[in-house]
Amino acid sequence: MILISACLAGLNVRYNGTNSLDEKIQRLVLENKAITVCPELMGGFSTPREPAEIVGGNGEDVLDGKATVIERTGRDVTELYLKGAYATLQKALEVGASLVVLKEYSPSCGSAMIYNGAFNGTKLLGEGVTTALLRRHGIEVLSEEQLL
Repeated sequence: MILISACLAGLNVRYNGTNSLDEKIQRLVLENKAITVCPELMGGFSTPREPAEIVGGNGEDVLDGKATVIERTGRDVTELYLKGAYATLQKALEVGASLVVLKEYSPSCGSAMIYNGAFNGTKLLGEGVTTALLRRHGIEVLSEEQLL
């Protein structure tokens, strides 16, 4: 079984209430080959929500307590991101996920690139909190851009 970011399957769960529909990914869900997850909703956020970025590092650093996830208005939401990451890990283990495909650039889901924490649109190499946790547990994570 594959876990997929819900926004990639067309569900309006992104921070701004939109989706990032990828028809190839949506087809996997419709064919019952994949299950959708949204780490941010699983962590307790609602839609829409304030945009957030990792400040002081990447997802690995958040897991290690060396970086935080901050909303644009300055609220520290690190605990909600951690809660969502652990809930996603639990779901992946429950369904025996062999692969997880998550939305690139997200502070939860980015697998190769995230935003730099300055809310200026600059991206840098790094992974989100959920991706880092899944990889620590030996689960393969790709972005929608890497899925063939």
